[in-house]
Amino acid sequence: MNGNTELGLIHIYTGDSKGKTTAAIGLSLRAVASGLRVCIIQFMKALTEESGEIREIKQFKNVTVKRFGGNLLGESHPPAEEIKGEIAEGLNEARRMVESDSCDMLIMDEINVAVSMGLADLGEVLEVARLCKGKIELVMTGRNAPKELLDIADYATEFKLIKHPFKQGIMARQGIEY
Repeated sequence: MNGNTELGLIHIYTGDSKGKTTAAIGLSLRAVASGLRVCIIQFMKALTEESGEIREIKQFKNVTVKRFGGNLLGESHPPAEEIKGEIAEGLNEARRMVESDSCDMLIMDEINVAVSMGLADLGEVLEVARLCKGKIELVMTGRNAPKELLDIADYATEFKLIKHPFKQGIMARQGIEY
């Protein structure tokens, strides 16, 4: 990396409003533009269409995107135990990426939700964070970030919903919400 800055800080984007994943992808774009290798692991989005920003960011040669686990909040989803297994597989993949020095920035999108719903093991997430600390920039997104993750974070940002068109019956729009 150019300059005298070091990688290895932990970012958490949490809260009840939209924009957490988009903010993480924006940060990854900045990293890619600086020549860093970015690995994005999306949890609980495997059964949904890729968002516009994911479709575009993964076109860069120094970006890897992988998805694990369906969303229990969706209309149709696999059984919770199956989702748990896929999320555990995603955490194992995150560990492999870190241990093999495959990336300079690791984004674990929606991992906070997976932990808060009991679908991801908090100890495993903390272990991945420990492996990243001082070495790989780690970004964790999702509502309901547990205190244990907030405690180890260097950056913690809460997205607060003040107003959203969804409450007026306007559904998610391509290019804006996804």
